[in-house]
Amino acid sequence: MTILVTGATGNVGSNVVEQLVKRGADVRALVRDPSKASFAASVQVVQGDLLDVDSLRGAMKGVSTLFLLNGVVADEFTQALIALNVAREAGIERIVYLSVIHSDIYVNVPHFAGKFGVERMIEQMGLSATILRPAYYMDNEITIKDVITGYGIYPMPIGDKGLAMIDARDVGEIAAIELIRRERSATPLPLNRINLVGPDTLTGASAAAIWSDVLGRTIAYPGDDTAGFEQNMRQFMPGWMAFDMRLMAERFITDGMLPEVGDVDRLTALLGRPLRSYRDYVAQIAG
Repeated sequence: MTILVTGATGNVGSNVVEQLVKRGADVRALVRDPSKASFAASVQVVQGDLLDVDSLRGAMKGVSTLFLLNGVVADEFTQALIALNVAREAGIERIVYLSVIHSDIYVNVPHFAGKFGVERMIEQMGLSATILRPAYYMDNEITIKDVITGYGIYPMPIGDKGLAMIDARDVGEIAAIELIRRERSATPLPLNRINLVGPDTLTGASAAAIWSDVLGRTIAYPGDDTAGFEQNMRQFMPGWMAFDMRLMAERFITDGMLPEVGDVDRLTALLGRPLRSYRDYVAQIAG
C-alpha cells in the first residue's frame, strides 16, 4: 500500500520521504510544484494543493497512510480540515499529523491555535492517528546565522525559560517510524501523541554561549525585544505572519517550550540512538 506525504518538498517533509524510502515504503509525494521535487526514483510525485479538493481526491486514491504537514499560511487551519475530511472520505484510517508542542497552551498564537483545532477534530472524529508535537526547530537558526556571525548577537528573543529545540532530521525519522508502524499494523491503531524535543533546553543566553564557543568569539544575547523582532520579521514575511511570530516569541518568554518527563528517553529509544544536539547543529551550519 501507499503512504502519502504532504509538504513533501519542505525541510521536514523531504526528510520524511527520505526516511520512508530507506525503509522500503511505497511513497507518494504531494507537491504544488513538481519542478522542486528531488526524490528517489521510486517516489511517485503528484501535483496538488491542500485547498484543491479534486487534486486531493486524486492524490489520496489508493493511499493507506497519510502524513499531513501544513505550512504556516493564513488558511492553514482550513487546509488541514479539508485534507483530513478528504482522507476520511477516501477511507484512509492511518494518519500521522504534524502539530506543535504546547498547542493547547499557546492559545493566542494563530498557528498554534490552528493546530490545536486540528488535533481536536482528529480526536472528536475518532480518526486513527499519531499526533506529533515538535518543539522549536534547530533548523530555524540557519535564517539568523548571518546576523549572529555578522553582528555578534543572537537575535531570537527566546527568553530564559528554555526551548527544547529539535533537529528536523530527527523529526523526519520519527515521523517515518510512526508512519511505518501504522502502515504495517493489521488494524488501525488508537490515537496517540508524541512530544518531539531535543536533548538540550536552550535559553537565549545559553544559545549565545554555544555560538560563542563554536565561533571562538563572544556572541551576546541582547534580550527579549519582541517588538523589534516583529519589525525585523516584517522585512521577510507578511505583517500577519510577523505578528504571529512575535506572539510565539512572547510565549517562549512567559512559558518556554519544555519537554515532559520521559520525552527524551522515549525518543532516544524510538530512534535507537541519541537525539542530535544543538551544539552539533551549530557547529555544522557555522562551518
